[in-house]
Amino acid sequence: MLGNSTIPSFSSFFLVGIPGLEVFHCWLSIPVCFLYALTLIGNGFIILVIKEESSLHQPMFFFLCMLAFDDIAIASTTAPRMLDIFWLDAHVIGFDVCLAQMYLVHTFSIIESALLVAMAFDRYVAICHPLHYTTILTTPLVIKLGVISVARGAIMVLPCPLLIKQLRYCTQNVIRHAYCEHMAVVKLACSDTYINRSYGIFVALSVILLDIGLISLSYVKILQAVFRLSSKDARSKALGTCAAHICTILIIYIPSLFSFLTHRIGKRVPPSVHIIFATIYLLVPPAVNPLVYGVKTKQIRELVVILFFRRKDKVSKH
Repeated sequence: MLGNSTIPSFSSFFLVGIPGLEVFHCWLSIPVCFLYALTLIGNGFIILVIKEESSLHQPMFFFLCMLAFDDIAIASTTAPRMLDIFWLDAHVIGFDVCLAQMYLVHTFSIIESALLVAMAFDRYVAICHPLHYTTILTTPLVIKLGVISVARGAIMVLPCPLLIKQLRYCTQNVIRHAYCEHMAVVKLACSDTYINRSYGIFVALSVILLDIGLISLSYVKILQAVFRLSSKDARSKALGTCAAHICTILIIYIPSLFSFLTHRIGKRVPPSVHIIFATIYLLVPPAVNPLVYGVKTKQIRELVVILFFRRKDKVSKH
């Protein structure tokens, strides 16, 4: 016990994993490992294809490339640590390492949300103002939007670990979670956590409400423009270009909203269900995004095949 000192009472935390399902950790490691491998391979292909093919050097694909990098980062901050728990029973995590993981997880999640807004704006301009697309979405603007996305996430989340540093941990250092999540860490403190909770709610609500609001507004405008088109084929093509984005949005926001609400009002939700949903929104979207965009985006689908056979031919010649 350290009295009023701002130094934490514990030098490390104990990550449980999936509470109530500890005996199944070995089996649970299989989907986690599969999703992580799929994330690395799928997003790696997306980045490679966009880098190699100059015809894809357009705003939509630049945003997609940023999303692929962010997806790899999100999965890499959680999946390896979870596999350590499931395979090696390595439950202990240092206090500062825990805060670093927490900071990175939430920062990359907010960056991902901002990139989805940028991609919605890209689709809005492409469908509602196609003649001005190249003059509105210039390369400098795309870079600025990417920088703003990263800066917003990094700055908004920074107070969270700094505020946690001010808390005392007296008797509890067991985190009933598979990774260091903000509220899971805050709940263990024995000092007043009102500021931590309030700031966490402020960040979550401001990001979710603002981003979902902007995305919804973009798609309302898009739908209005699409249904004014006279050609049925044109309507179908325009809606098809947005389908992948909408799927990604649903996969990301639904589990994240469930996790957020469970921390505040879901007292009767079993811990195992809560943690599984909290894990889904960090591991499933990064693995699914390349598949969704690869299937729905004709240029990427065709170029993946071309690049694959081109490399295969080079290997066979040698």
